[in-house]
Amino acid sequence: MDKPQILLLTHGGWGMSLVKGVRMILGAVDFVDEVPLLPEMTLPEYLGKVKAQVEKLPEGSLILTDVFGGTTTNVGAKLGKDFNIKVYSGLNAPMLLEACSQITFTGALNPDTVLASGQEAVKDVVAEVMNAMNNR
Repeated sequence: MDKPQILLLTHGGWGMSLVKGVRMILGAVDFVDEVPLLPEMTLPEYLGKVKAQVEKLPEGSLILTDVFGGTTTNVGAKLGKDFNIKVYSGLNAPMLLEACSQITFTGALNPDTVLASGQEAVKDVVAEVMNAMNNR
């Protein structure tokens, strides 16, 4: 069985910058690919490019998108439904790091844990620090 893959759908291609950061921590993550939405692309063109990538994904793969309600997420949602692939919006570094760590170290992917990592990573830093200092 092929190991799961991660497909990033982001505006302008910024997802690959996150991948560079993940590579600094984990090394090679050759199971991550991206289809960037560029300003000159039409919706049908973007949908076609993403569909071509999704058709290659092995079972258990994951699509991560940037902006809920945006074109990248809407395209991901349509294809995720059509191909029975989990799609999560709100891509952030901890979410991607969790997904890549799972695939790197286990060869598998637990999408629920990936989603939780992304959600738990969003913090009010000043409030967190102040709370920690007050609880000493």
